[in-house]
Amino acid sequence: MKRGKKYQDVAKLVERGKLYSSEEAVDLVKKTANKKFDETIEAHLRLGVDGRHADQQIRGAVVLPNGTGKKVRVLVFAKGTKLDEAQAAGADFVGGEELIPKIQNEGWFDFDVVVATPDMMGVVGRLGRVLGPKGLMPNPKAGTVTMDVANAVKDIKAGKIEYRLDKANIVHVQIGKASFTDEQLTQNFDALMSAIVKAKPATAKGTYLKSVTLASTMGPGVRVNTTKYGV
Repeated sequence: MKRGKKYQDVAKLVERGKLYSSEEAVDLVKKTANKKFDETIEAHLRLGVDGRHADQQIRGAVVLPNGTGKKVRVLVFAKGTKLDEAQAAGADFVGGEELIPKIQNEGWFDFDVVVATPDMMGVVGRLGRVLGPKGLMPNPKAGTVTMDVANAVKDIKAGKIEYRLDKANIVHVQIGKASFTDEQLTQNFDALMSAIVKAKPATAKGTYLKSVTLASTMGPGVRVNTTKYGV
């Protein structure tokens, strides 16, 4: 893939093959984010697990202390008083069975996260074919299937993100924006790494953190030295 001159110029700032400390990596990634828009900063973690085995699936959620810099729209499926609780906590949309045709037939997807109470999963399950491929299906491991909808909504609005292993055994996560301070991005990155390390399956053998890379939306990847994370 041919890259433009601007990309090639900023790529020269990154020493190929070098492993940078998280602080150095954050500083470099911010320097390489030189587009006119506020680029997203992403972490890409290649893990030493085999996601084909159920006991080595990595999936969960973590609250980033400084949020993601993105306004997250939350849809809550609930009934009774739980609808009121969700709305009071700041949910953008609340409802029940009446939302199914709107999503299924009208292609309504003006939301980023779906939360559901356990007693609504029978209803939400009917949307599996449309929510699943978009990564929007509520999941207990991610804390999006819960009776405590108020806290779930508050955490998501405060910067809670979901992480999961893809088919190549890589986790891709947004940790903030280029406009964040170095300290904010480093704190978010450390919170993510702590969660990923805690999620290490007992059955995982060998090196767990095979490679960790930080990058801006349009910038080059910067490899991170993971020694301090202890796995």
